[in-house]
Amino acid sequence: MSERDLVKSGFETRAVHAGYEPDPTTGAVIPPIYATSTYAQDGVGGLRGGYEYSRSGNPTRTALEETLAALEGGSHGFAFASGLAAEDTLVRALCRPGDHVVLPDDAYGGTFRLFDKVERAWGLEHSPAPVSDTDAIAAAIRPGRTKLVWLETPTNPMLTIGDIAAVARVAHDAGALLVVDNTFASSYLQQPLSLGADVVVHSTTKYAGGHSDVVGGALVVDDADLAERIGYHQNAIGGVAGPFDSWLVLRGLKTLALRMERHSDNAERVVEFLADHPGVTEVIYPGLPGHPGHEVAARQMRRFGGMVSFRVAGGEERALAICAATEVFTLGESLGGVESLIEHPGRMTHASVAGTDLEVPADLVRLSVGIETAEDLLADLGRALG
Repeated sequence: MSERDLVKSGFETRAVHAGYEPDPTTGAVIPPIYATSTYAQDGVGGLRGGYEYSRSGNPTRTALEETLAALEGGSHGFAFASGLAAEDTLVRALCRPGDHVVLPDDAYGGTFRLFDKVERAWGLEHSPAPVSDTDAIAAAIRPGRTKLVWLETPTNPMLTIGDIAAVARVAHDAGALLVVDNTFASSYLQQPLSLGADVVVHSTTKYAGGHSDVVGGALVVDDADLAERIGYHQNAIGGVAGPFDSWLVLRGLKTLALRMERHSDNAERVVEFLADHPGVTEVIYPGLPGHPGHEVAARQMRRFGGMVSFRVAGGEERALAICAATEVFTLGESLGGVESLIEHPGRMTHASVAGTDLEVPADLVRLSVGIETAEDLLADLGRALG
């Protein structure tokens, strides 16, 4: 399939075919795992295919990076050892001590910890702002100092929606870049670059990999200058994805569209069930017409995804009891795998924001709805809720 045809093709076709042509020698249709650290050179500086050392480049990682770029509609992709490695590399590439970043006021706990404990010690300042309030984001920007506006949409775990196109305009008017963490939506459900974002971030551990068997991260851009700066720092810092991890994420991406449809189907069933349960005080899901960000989400997302949060009567003790009582939903951190997970954000994924402005409600439960039989998921939640 020609590169021109591939660019014009549908998402599912790109997911299967981007990044790799069948091997000309063997005809292998899946990229090999190039488990090598170094490469033979044809004389000093005579590189075969441009590879010299696998921190700088590896063919399996290249296939993943090209696929990630193709799925996000970007020109350059970069694969990392984790989502936080991707975020840290991005910050070092684009910011300097004394600069400022606007963060979501309900950002992922790991992202907040990175900025608050690691980047702050380096001299980078940050301010929180609600992603759903474009005026508040504009007010949080410090003219001349804000280099990045960081957006999660939907956010983790409150599933707040930010208007990517509107926030992009605010950021660019202030001379800042817009970074969108697209982990919850995935590249199948949402395309931030097409809406004005400058950088897309992924924890490929989640929906991209999709099978809870790999840890990874990614950055995608559509600007040559940004790509050059990120590429330099990726190599200089060295937090790159290994060949086997790259291969696992590549395998996951091939079925991303199918999985996201099933995640969304099951999540809608779960939301309907929870909304009618007397023990649930609030269901938080962008697909609900009553969700404050529903109209924006409907405009910029293909569907509403597999993440569901809800609050329960009885406070933290009840929320913890529900998390401990499920059997099909596994109690565990992370998200985006084929299996359904349940967790208590306040005690688990977001413990790092306790006591801050980003603290999450104690009665909140977060679900990552998997691809199991929907009736089994509903029965399991029914037993746990009592």
